[in-house]
Amino acid sequence: MSEKKIIVQKYGGTSVKNPERIKAVAERIKRYKDKGYSVVVVVSAMGKTTDELIVLAAELSKNPSKREMDMLLSTGEQVSIALLAIALHEIGVDAISYTGSQVRVLTDGNFSNAKIAGISTDRIHRSLAEGKVVIVAGFQGIDEDENIVTLGRGGSDTSAVALAAVLKTRDCEIYTDVDGVYTADPRVIKSPKKLKEISYDEMLELARLGAGVLHSRSVEFAKKFNIKLHVRSSFSDAEGTIVMPTEEMMEKFVISGITSKQDEAKITVRDIPDKPGIAAKLFNELGTQKIYVNMIVQSTGHDNRASISFTVKKDDLKRTIDICNTMNKDFGATAIEFKEDIAIVSAVGVGMQSSYGVAGKMFSILSEQNINIEMISTSEIGISCVIDAIYAELAAKVLHKTFIEAQ
Repeated sequence: MSEKKIIVQKYGGTSVKNPERIKAVAERIKRYKDKGYSVVVVVSAMGKTTDELIVLAAELSKNPSKREMDMLLSTGEQVSIALLAIALHEIGVDAISYTGSQVRVLTDGNFSNAKIAGISTDRIHRSLAEGKVVIVAGFQGIDEDENIVTLGRGGSDTSAVALAAVLKTRDCEIYTDVDGVYTADPRVIKSPKKLKEISYDEMLELARLGAGVLHSRSVEFAKKFNIKLHVRSSFSDAEGTIVMPTEEMMEKFVISGITSKQDEAKITVRDIPDKPGIAAKLFNELGTQKIYVNMIVQSTGHDNRASISFTVKKDDLKRTIDICNTMNKDFGATAIEFKEDIAIVSAVGVGMQSSYGVAGKMFSILSEQNINIEMISTSEIGISCVIDAIYAELAAKVLHKTFIEAQ
């Protein structure tokens, strides 16, 4: 095996969306090779290929087999890796492409949302020792029966971090169409700040709350194996944002990011018996039905009755209401109410752990704008408020101005 330093790079769909972009990616990889790196590359499907394949399947079936969908969707990455290898050959760089099955990315076999159980590195190491750039299809693996399975949303990011882990390198670059992690969504905030660095925990919290730069599973992997993720733009050579352990960060802001999301709905189950086991039955059933619950608030009223409010994805709203109505035969709630036009606005930062008064300040800022808070959720590094959806943009702007622009 070569003694050269290994670097893993991942290029998203926009980075390889056409031949011109693929050529640009090849040139970038060549520069790293010329610097003496052993380069392992993970590639997504070109542009909107995955979406187009989903549409094709929908024209044939309303409920296609998950196994066959994974077989179909995995072809997008196979096209990308082969084209990138061809582009590298053309500029004098020896390269070889591998599918997930060829490098034995072993998974738990959960079609469309599999988890990686292990990766064999023998073939990769042999190719690196031969001086080749190794290109691996992201987003895919195989199960114990050698069925092709995909890793779900953000799967190529997860593939890249997993490869960095098994290849025992901390260097993992994620190339996308943005040049780093920002303090807010540039579509909402006119001039957000680009962060030079951010902790794993902050990035996980921001991802959970709607920031789409990195998927949470890839960050969880990076945190577990202590891998530095460098989020960069494939359209420039500018430095991006490094996702790293908190203790290695040079700067720790009180608030590192403001997010707002409108993909959840609020459900309130009113006046249920205030006794042990009621909440457990409800949320265990929601968990069994694989419905993700985000925020939960319980309040106790008169006559030993309580009300529970919680949020779920809007896509799960109908199923959740059906479950609540069915279980209400045992609970005896006076009403089951829901509200779809909500937003969850959040402030995230590791600096909260050593700062006082952040929650009070946040609530005051919203109050000054006559924005009513319907629910509150807190963690060590984050505060989230459910508000009316019409105030989502205003709330994000005033919070960003106070907590970040004023820092």
